Amino acid sequence: MKFIYFLSLLSLMAISSGISARSTHSDNDGLPVITGADQTGEYLPHLKGKKVGMLVNQTSVIGHTLSVDSLRALGVDIRMIFGPEHGFRANASNGAHVADETDPKTGIPIISLYGQKRKPSAKDMAAIDVMVFDIADVGCRFYTNINTLADIMEACAETGKELIILDRPNPNAYVDGPVLDMKFKSGIGRFPIPVTHGMTIGEFAKMVNGEGWLPGKMKCRIRIIPLKNYRHDMMYTLPVAPSPNLNTPQSVLLYPSLCLFEGTIISQGRGTYMPFTVLGSPALKGLYDFSFTPKPISGMSENPLHKGQECYGLDLRNYDTKALHSAGRINIKWLMDLYQAYPEKDKFFDHTQSTAIGRIERLIGNDLFEQQIKEGISEEQIRKSWEPGLSAYKQMRKKYLIYQ
Repeated sequence: MKFIYFLSLLSLMAISSGISARSTHSDNDGLPVITGADQTGEYLPHLKGKKVGMLVNQTSVIGHTLSVDSLRALGVDIRMIFGPEHGFRANASNGAHVADETDPKTGIPIISLYGQKRKPSAKDMAAIDVMVFDIADVGCRFYTNINTLADIMEACAETGKELIILDRPNPNAYVDGPVLDMKFKSGIGRFPIPVTHGMTIGEFAKMVNGEGWLPGKMKCRIRIIPLKNYRHDMMYTLPVAPSPNLNTPQSVLLYPSLCLFEGTIISQGRGTYMPFTVLGSPALKGLYDFSFTPKPISGMSENPLHKGQECYGLDLRNYDTKALHSAGRINIKWLMDLYQAYPEKDKFFDHTQSTAIGRIERLIGNDLFEQQIKEGISEEQIRKSWEPGLSAYKQMRKKYLIYQ
């Protein structure tokens, strides 16, 4: 079962003429946000007559249609599709290896970049002239799309191929959290950036180039098709669910805060149809009225934490996420409060029972946070410990911004 948000009605124009389909997500002046992908007239001339590779998934749409299908209809010669975590059709669970396959609709080979390899091989790159990156991101250090972006940039830099980035809005476009201490570098944290980096994929690609984050400080030749009528302070709802466990707009906006619980014994709702909108544990029975029971769900969570056990805790499905956006902060108070409520505190940060992504140090980005929570340090004191790194990042980020 796929969980796709209701697409807003689009003002559809003839794609075949190269005129974009416009999203009804609007800024304060009422102008619609137009994605890079929707502006076909801006990048079709750079694809015509070339063998094209595309890094895409189910969020890669032009209007209502997958961009692969739309561009093939316009005569673009797509030779390969490259799939990130969760696969091209988003039917794989988090962290699950994805195998190569052939797209049954188009017959195009799909090369998994979340299986045996993390970037296209030299043979893959030899089969194409240009690469297109078109994936919606959620703006978090531990969401792996930015890692895949860097891997694609590396492959393009090594082979001299141009990377065309069809930019999309970041729904969590604020900057917060400690900058990653690189001694905790991992698959969920590869760059010295905060928890929420406050950039679009296009802007982040500029940062990767500008800060020399590719091996040997290589530079990738990039062409960004920027968004129209977009600002970082806008509330934006992704029209398509970005992954199986981010299946509602609410989960996308809560994800930067709730994913930190993957380094704890607290379930974030994996194994339910409301992941990343609820929190709970069997040990909190009697302390909270709300409860849920995680169960295996194919394509979402096959072996969830606390499987088959009733978990008690917080129901955040109706939480006002505008408060997070307007404050420009992740919510660490939920983690602080649940630690204080948890009866067996020595087990709270025990990630070994979880099938998720591991220790809190890798998620938050330092080895101070766990001890700060245990010692009952105030939220503002914790936030002060993120300086001066956070302010320095914000200043550095300004060099790469495309949008206000």
